[in-house]
Amino acid sequence: MTIPEPTDHIWKRAEIDSPCIKICVIQPATRLCTGCLRTIDEISTWSRMTQEARAAVMADLPARKGLVAKRRGGRAGRVT
Repeated sequence: MTIPEPTDHIWKRAEIDSPCIKICVIQPATRLCTGCLRTIDEISTWSRMTQEARAAVMADLPARKGLVAKRRGGRAGRVT
């Protein structure tokens, strides 16, 4: 009995990974996700973006950190 060769190479692509960290909360004022710092449009079109467009978004993300209020949990996270 022979063991088939792994086919992982078929599914691997030379693409820029998504910056998503599974904390998807869009701030209404900035329209940026507090987790990945992308806009709603960038999130929704990410899979169709070119490598160059993805690289441009990734390069811009560090500059957006100051635009999003720090996320707080518990009572401190409630909007009053």
